[in-house]
Amino acid sequence: MFSILLPIIYIAFISLGLPDSLIGSAWPAMHETLNVPVSYAGIITMTISVGTVISSLAAGFLSKKFRASTITAASILLTAIALLGFSIFNSFTIIWLLALPYGLGAGAIDATLNNYVAIHYASKHMSWLHAFWGIGASLSPYIMGFALTNQHNWQLGYKIIGIIQLIITLIIVISFPQWRKVEHTQSETTLTDNLKEPMTITTKKPIRTIKGIIPALLTFIAYAAVEQTSGLWASTFFVSSRHISIDIAAMFASLFYIGITVGRLISGFVADYFTDRQLIHIGMFSALLGTILLFIPYQITALFGLLVIGLGCAPVFPSLIHATPTTFGKKNSQSIMGFQMASSYLGTTFLPPLFGIISSQLSTSYFPLYIFIFVIIMIITSYKIPFSQFSNK
Repeated sequence: MFSILLPIIYIAFISLGLPDSLIGSAWPAMHETLNVPVSYAGIITMTISVGTVISSLAAGFLSKKFRASTITAASILLTAIALLGFSIFNSFTIIWLLALPYGLGAGAIDATLNNYVAIHYASKHMSWLHAFWGIGASLSPYIMGFALTNQHNWQLGYKIIGIIQLIITLIIVISFPQWRKVEHTQSETTLTDNLKEPMTITTKKPIRTIKGIIPALLTFIAYAAVEQTSGLWASTFFVSSRHISIDIAAMFASLFYIGITVGRLISGFVADYFTDRQLIHIGMFSALLGTILLFIPYQITALFGLLVIGLGCAPVFPSLIHATPTTFGKKNSQSIMGFQMASSYLGTTFLPPLFGIISSQLSTSYFPLYIFIFVIIMIITSYKIPFSQFSNK
């Protein structure tokens, strides 16, 4: 039954990735249509992040009331409705309001599945699971670029993605019998129990006193800053600082997500030959190399640098997640996972918008420096994490 359910989880992660890169690729055109400053992208993304945090924290409560399959389908449907709303309205205020359900739809899936995969699957499965998120995140900038090139209409891009989300919702609904079958076997009951387990603290020690937890949380914050700032602002950086046309920049902004997707597929195949710690540090130093390439004032090096940053980011997040039970112990992993996801959302909520403020006051040319700072922070804090301290416990 695991082999039947796992592809369904993969499909859910495709739907999770599809909306994530849309704002960044569409914003150079969106802010002109909406007649708002370029920095207002931060308002939208912060609202999306708030919705994601709310639904993540509510995932434990919701899973007591509804099946995991129902929560998944409802979450994807909510995102689809928000995306279709983006495709209809030209008002920034309405789009800002729609950003909340946009985020609410994503959080529950992310919060309930990561800990299960970390405990019950090998590292390669975590990488492949998040690669499917990358597939969704890679496709949407191309779709948006197509809409901008052929129709000069960013709303068409949102409409297409919204329809795709509706199709994925239908797939999940059709698969409901498979989810019910899973609940009737002992091994799959373990899956259901894990999905229904709320994010409560199981350790008697305060979280802050657990060895390595503060560096781990800082690493998640820094990683979120690198990933989300790259995804949100790369297209704008290409247009304003590297003088690439809006439609081409929207398409090439997907290089970052292509890098993540390809990198995670590769990581899955080589994960048996490397530890989580090794994969994390290989990825971080690759991201550092890509960031350095962004400083070179040529279009081709900027585009290639973004790709390399994506390749570098690829193994970092899945390996950090997968290492949680061996770093902090299985009895602590559920609560620690909640704190790690919250830290990631904290970085996602505040740090990409912070660059929007910086760029509005100074210039988007500071984009490489901003990414560079957080890559360095990520590397330094990761070396303070005591990986595998519970590997034999």
